[in-house]
Amino acid sequence: MSSEAGDGYKRADATAAVDSLNVDWEKQAARSAKQYLSLMGFSCKGLIAQLSSSAGDKYTKSQATAGAREAGAC
Repeated sequence: MSSEAGDGYKRADATAAVDSLNVDWEKQAARSAKQYLSLMGFSCKGLIAQLSSSAGDKYTKSQATAGAREAGAC
């Protein structure tokens, strides 16, 4: 947010905005998991790996596990 290529907000303002967000990351992981499952088959372990991969969605292992379970893969 605070980069010259962005919207030009001051770093303190951008940080305050991000810090004020209340995101349910496990719910977001479940949404991502459901989307992956609609595209192709995954095992529980494979879906957790995809969701937590640095090349994937980068959820924590705990968030990815909760998401995979909520999506019905585990």
